[in-house]
Amino acid sequence: MNIDPVQVVRLDDHPDLSLAELAGISGLSEQELANLVDFGVITPVDSGTAVPMFRAQWIVTTRSAFRLRCAFDLDNQGLAITLTLLQRVEELEDQLTQARAWLPRAGLRRRA
Repeated sequence: MNIDPVQVVRLDDHPDLSLAELAGISGLSEQELANLVDFGVITPVDSGTAVPMFRAQWIVTTRSAFRLRCAFDLDNQGLAITLTLLQRVEELEDQLTQARAWLPRAGLRRRA
């Protein structure tokens, strides 16, 4: 049995990335990433700069975008819609988790 080593990187500690660096890491082209920026799916740190820089947190989103594009042969608009819906699902799951945290305190515990 052979176990491949895995590199773990804390994204909070990672410096910001240029569009070209994000493209190299994600597998998407710079044009595809620019389209995701235009659709508002990913956002640069400061949109007023000549060279847009992106937080390392977008690595996870853009790598997922690459896998989704390949798996489902999505065009730019389909990819943007899919990512937007996935982000919304994550937000709703977070809200549900927070709401469930209040149930035992309020005496509204669900029955199993």
